Amino acid sequence: MEDIEHLFRRESGRLVSILSRIFGMRDLALAEDVVQEAFCRALEVWSFRGVPENPSAWLMATAKNKAFDILRRRQTALSFESELAYKIDTESSLAPTIEQFFEPKAIQDDVLRMMFSCCDPGLKEEAQVALILHILCGFSVSEISEAFVSPHSTIEKRITRSKKVLAACEKLFNITSPQETSLRLRAVHRALYLLFNEGYHGSSQEAAIRADLCREAMRLTSILLTHPQGRTPTTYALAALMSLNSARLPGRVDGSGNLQSISKQDRTKWDRTLISDGMSLLEQSAAGTALSEYHIEAAIASIHVRATDTDQTDWKTIVTLYDRLLALRRSPIVGLNRAIAVAQLEGPERGIRELESIVDRDRLVGYPFYFAALAECELLRGCLGAARDRFRAAASLARNPMERSFFEQRLSECGIEDDAI
Repeated sequence: MEDIEHLFRRESGRLVSILSRIFGMRDLALAEDVVQEAFCRALEVWSFRGVPENPSAWLMATAKNKAFDILRRRQTALSFESELAYKIDTESSLAPTIEQFFEPKAIQDDVLRMMFSCCDPGLKEEAQVALILHILCGFSVSEISEAFVSPHSTIEKRITRSKKVLAACEKLFNITSPQETSLRLRAVHRALYLLFNEGYHGSSQEAAIRADLCREAMRLTSILLTHPQGRTPTTYALAALMSLNSARLPGRVDGSGNLQSISKQDRTKWDRTLISDGMSLLEQSAAGTALSEYHIEAAIASIHVRATDTDQTDWKTIVTLYDRLLALRRSPIVGLNRAIAVAQLEGPERGIRELESIVDRDRLVGYPFYFAALAECELLRGCLGAARDRFRAAASLARNPMERSFFEQRLSECGIEDDAI
């Protein structure tokens, strides 16, 4: 079921992008309906006949046939995007024209155009990101609300309003305009970063790790790198960060599917191919003078993957890099990660002081790993009672069974298991 879900998520963005170009942006809802119908048809047919050898091609053909039927029924292309209208003057020209929209290069271009269409300057950055996650990445409103830590109703209204802005544009964005593309690139980067993070250590109630979302973020970033205006040092840095962190995914869970802290991970399971790819991408990101938050995070990830174990990790450089990251993006999560690195470098008591002095620390009161970090520091300085209380707090805030099991296991390993959890 997970593979089917990943397939639908991946194909959703591609199909909506193609159909939005065919129908025009003002008929975005129609494009989404056609895609939804194709998915429903797939579930119905595949439940009896089994999943076809090439499910992507099956979905593409189903959506294409549905689009063809809609256009033919309307008898005129004049109600559609002008880009399509002038190409269709007779029904005999309809089929070959539609075929052109479903060619691989056209599909890739349309996905790019949709990415940048979602980043309309008339929308706030939060709305731009939400649109990309919803339309191109197949995120539900609930998943987006969790990623933004915002109420469901707020995200739903934001997406509805944003789609109205897209509809007014009529056409997908023209990615041949360097200036306009450059202005929208930041929001595209942020959306892909959030998508990857939701997979790597997100807030899903089902699982702490969702490798399918990580793969999807990497796929979209690789598409961005195929375009001249998208092929920037910052994009390379983002791609490097994703590759280096994805390389560690196989070690983040044990054979039973339980989360593993970095100190406990079997580093032989880390994907050496992805590490090599990530280091190459990081090297390419060094071109020019740009220094983004993704450069710094990728540099931190590169230190982790080069270390043979936790003790051999260059924590001093990591702390320095987190200092630079805080200067670019001051957030309590960055502060938390920095404090954990400080604890590794200078000991648990200094780590606790850093954890308790994080700017906007009140925003971490619902984040389980803040209390887990405090617990680990208390354990290192021998305060078992305080560690137990902190782990209990972390477990009470766990967002899914994997996290809860992880905190319970840490208590058990340290000989302070508590039945109250």
